[in-house]
Amino acid sequence: MSIRSLAAALLAFALVVVACGSDDRPDAEAEAAERAADQAAEAALAAPDVPERIVSLNPTGTEMLFAVGAGGQVVAVDSFSYYPPEAPVVADLSAFSPSVEAIAEFEPDLVVTQGPVEGLDALGVEVLELNAAVTLDDVYTQIERVGAITGNVGHAAELVLQMQTAIGEVLDALPEREIPLTYYHELDNTLYSVTSSTFVGHVYGLLGLENVADAADPDGEFFGYPQLNEEFLVTADPDLIFLADTLCCEQNAETVAARPGWDQLRAVKNGNVVELNDDVVSRWGPRLVEFIQVAGEAVASAEMAATG
Repeated sequence: MSIRSLAAALLAFALVVVACGSDDRPDAEAEAAERAADQAAEAALAAPDVPERIVSLNPTGTEMLFAVGAGGQVVAVDSFSYYPPEAPVVADLSAFSPSVEAIAEFEPDLVVTQGPVEGLDALGVEVLELNAAVTLDDVYTQIERVGAITGNVGHAAELVLQMQTAIGEVLDALPEREIPLTYYHELDNTLYSVTSSTFVGHVYGLLGLENVADAADPDGEFFGYPQLNEEFLVTADPDLIFLADTLCCEQNAETVAARPGWDQLRAVKNGNVVELNDDVVSRWGPRLVEFIQVAGEAVASAEMAATG
């Protein structure tokens, strides 16, 4: 089936759902249907053929492709796209220094990247660039774009609605607090972190947290990724510590507590050192829900410790 036929059918369905929404304030389902209608309309106008051979050089894009139901169209992915397990990883297909010749061997009609790939236009194939997200809306928009270009508009709209619902439940369950809890997010064991200007920082902001690393990069000199030091963190004494280096650097609550002086930090004493999956946190795809759920549970636990 061409994407024009699929988009037209989904557009009609989406418009019916929108019409049934509240006149005063559309609920999440109606909003998702509106977004699906927009994507379907765009797809119908563009009317490209549905790609049958997709190469992904973007780990987040790979996750999105499989999540919207386009996994069967993916013929190759880069060496870091090892999720989901069924993704056809090619060990020497690099996302950092992509080889147009290597890509061409798979005869793709769509290549998903995280930025421009020099020489790729010479292949005459369609390219979908998925740049790093800044907000949740960026994530939803990218998922919808992936769904539209692969002929999976309906699946993408359903996925977005599921994510919005799950994330909304986490945020709605958080207690209100006049003074926000503070946190430190660790990228590796050399104490690189993120500020609120990054996507990860944006997510923590949605949870009502205050980032201690913001003070280390007030003017954006380090592009939101400053390297902190022991003295800075001991002085900041965050309420929560999130470890995004459990896989790369084998860090955990025990190794953190063993660092000189860290056993006196509030987060360590109260058991609020949170071990995260590096890959889930570093990507902005469908597994973002897992990250927010884990972080939300940690915030609720820290709130209990702070008020108890």
